[in-house]
Amino acid sequence: MDIPVKKPRLEWLDALRGFTMILVVANHVSQIGFGQHWKWSSSLPFLLLFRMPLFFFVSGFLAYKAAQVWDAHNLGQLLLKKLRVQLIPTAVFFVLFCALVCNNFADSLVSNLHSPTKGGYWFTIALLWMFVIYYLFSYAESKLLALFPKIPSWLPITLLFIISLGFYETCFLPKIFPWAQGHKMPPIQWLNDLCLERVFFHFPFFLFGNIVHRYWKQAQRVMDSRWFYPIVIVIVILSAADVIKWHNLKFAWTNLPSTLAKFGLLTIAFMYFRYYQQYFSRRTVIGSSLQYIGRRTLDIYLIHFFFMPNIPTIGSFFDKYRHNFVLDSTMAVLIALLIIAFCCITSNILRVSPFLKKWLFGR
Repeated sequence: MDIPVKKPRLEWLDALRGFTMILVVANHVSQIGFGQHWKWSSSLPFLLLFRMPLFFFVSGFLAYKAAQVWDAHNLGQLLLKKLRVQLIPTAVFFVLFCALVCNNFADSLVSNLHSPTKGGYWFTIALLWMFVIYYLFSYAESKLLALFPKIPSWLPITLLFIISLGFYETCFLPKIFPWAQGHKMPPIQWLNDLCLERVFFHFPFFLFGNIVHRYWKQAQRVMDSRWFYPIVIVIVILSAADVIKWHNLKFAWTNLPSTLAKFGLLTIAFMYFRYYQQYFSRRTVIGSSLQYIGRRTLDIYLIHFFFMPNIPTIGSFFDKYRHNFVLDSTMAVLIALLIIAFCCITSNILRVSPFLKKWLFGR
């Protein structure tokens, strides 16, 4: 009997996930801890373009399992596992956050429940929706391809990706869709309650990562070609400059510069970590540290809100003396690393209990 060999983890991908987690915490340090508004920051407008898209891209990449058997039993097991891993820890830490950090527990609990950001805890809920949609799609896809073997295998996932881009586009049409950015009328409350508008915002990046992993050999050939990276660099420079500075390319039915900048920037980050993967292995200090953070992303995300500083004077300073990307980013990243260290210590303390380890962090 052949025993299936477990594929080794891509160490540089774990490091990339750790790097992305640092960006997420650094952004929250800037916005929540320093009280910076993204419009006046010298770093936030750029970092906001790709930090969350990159996180969802990596999640989608890891979601694809070539050997996965899509039958009803496995589908049910996967859905139940994701519900336990994503929903229970989020609910526990969300309630603790409202009780320990917010001023009024009852009022903050109700207001955050109806908020699209859930006090910051929207990410795990949106990611849960993405996994549920993806698992149901993969189950239906396997049955469809079995019934109609002549259908190209790339067609179903491509159609889902195009549909997700359509929903993504609705988020930038405030005159038409009430959940879109800038809409003046009251939002559709149940979409806010379920974080579905956040799914609209980020699902294309999840699927993009999934597609890259599905066709990994072809994707690597494209990335290794002479023409691909220079073209991506040019597109990113032009699109990011328009989003941040020029504001020339505004269309009624497209958010083209921002979309290109997001996909381009996450592609550059992904290619960078892959190209220099020897520096992000376990044998290096940076690599092992980033991989450790990458394997504890859920823990860090759930805990880091409890350690946010309250230093609005730093935000006021950077608002007054703007246009210094290095200082702005470095200050946020340094404090983010300190917060992440405290999160890891807290996580390790809680993980001493097998019960808490299983139900708070899914392990």
